[in-house]
Amino acid sequence: MTMLSTNGDLRAQTADLFARKKRVALAVPAVIFAYFVYVFIAFDVAGLADRARMDNARTLVADAYSYKTHVVRDNRDAELSFAIEGSRAGTYPAGEYPDWVSVDGTNMVVDLGGGNLVRYLDDTRVTFESPDFDTITLQLVDGVVVTNLPDPAPDWVNASDTRVSITTDAGRLTYTRSKAEVFRYSTGWELFFFTLTSPYHGAGLGDILFGDQIDPARSNIAGAWQDFWNNTLWRHTDVIWALGETVLMAFLGTFGAAIIALPLAFLAAKNFAPVVALRFAVRRVFDFVRGVDGLIWTIILSRAFGPGPLTGALAILVTDTGSFGKSFSEALENVDEKQIEGVQSTGAKPVQRYRFGVIPQVTPILLSQILYYFESNTRSATIIGAITGGGIGLFLTQAMQTQNDWEKVTYYIILIVIMVMVMDTVSGWLRRKLIKGDEGGH
Repeated sequence: MTMLSTNGDLRAQTADLFARKKRVALAVPAVIFAYFVYVFIAFDVAGLADRARMDNARTLVADAYSYKTHVVRDNRDAELSFAIEGSRAGTYPAGEYPDWVSVDGTNMVVDLGGGNLVRYLDDTRVTFESPDFDTITLQLVDGVVVTNLPDPAPDWVNASDTRVSITTDAGRLTYTRSKAEVFRYSTGWELFFFTLTSPYHGAGLGDILFGDQIDPARSNIAGAWQDFWNNTLWRHTDVIWALGETVLMAFLGTFGAAIIALPLAFLAAKNFAPVVALRFAVRRVFDFVRGVDGLIWTIILSRAFGPGPLTGALAILVTDTGSFGKSFSEALENVDEKQIEGVQSTGAKPVQRYRFGVIPQVTPILLSQILYYFESNTRSATIIGAITGGGIGLFLTQAMQTQNDWEKVTYYIILIVIMVMVMDTVSGWLRRKLIKGDEGGH
């Protein structure tokens, strides 16, 4: 009778266990589904399509692989100017202009391609001719931009009393009270190698390597190299220096944090710090400095010490000290006591016991952590540099803020990706050499 009762209890417990597991198996997906429904509603995912600006996205993509030439006529003095991306460094010399522009005094014809022509006429009149639309005339009358546009205007025209913008695939015309300006898109990164003032502008690689001497004062190779690195528009020298600053920020912050965290980690490890209050205090310090995000430390330190790459390195150092302290102390708590006892049996002093009995055990873990954080901080230093005003992050932020240098943004992003790839390769090689002792790299 007792046996039957026991079997019945087991069956009931087993059935109850299976029922609970079944409820959990159904409840977990239901909770996850409910959470995603909440996210969908709270973040207004359905309205994302309405908020999307595909025209801005197309412009952004086009700016990444092309450049704009600005053709401007001042409506006050009829002065003409031509510049790549509208910059002073990309301004055409007096009397020179692109081959798709025809100039006759203050009159000018700009060919946007596809049969689209912009004519700058006498006074302030400008016309836009298109094979798909009637000629549009724009003129400044008593401080008001007057046009012959129909009402409503086409969707590729944005018009008001002070500003008219006509957009085509090849470029756009913008007319305001102060100037009439054409932006013409062309594929490529113009002036990436040489500016308009360089004698090597327009010369091909074959002309530089094998052609006649272009600049009488310099050899072709030396002159081309100098003009490339001193390019005032793309600033190659400053960009490479900024990349070095970014790596240096990551290096100083990471290895500085490791040097500070290692001795403190002994105070946070149970087997090396018997005083509970001291161990508790050191661990809470680690929690605090790593609990505050690195960007927050960057803002705080930049207010305290001012902008600069050293401030960025300090921000990385503060954050990583907490992370290293935690991981190092955990590694120390798992060391093999027998090795320490073996060193102690030789009569070694405490410092020598740590040096020969502890450090060799934790070195592979420490080096792996340090190299991994160094690689990760190389990426983080880009964002930190944007805040502190140092490294490639500053260049990237400045290019984004101008809203018209997205080809430079693409250039900087490519350099950052290459830098991260190089750091990843170097970090992996060092881990193999220092931790595994792999001479062959396999």
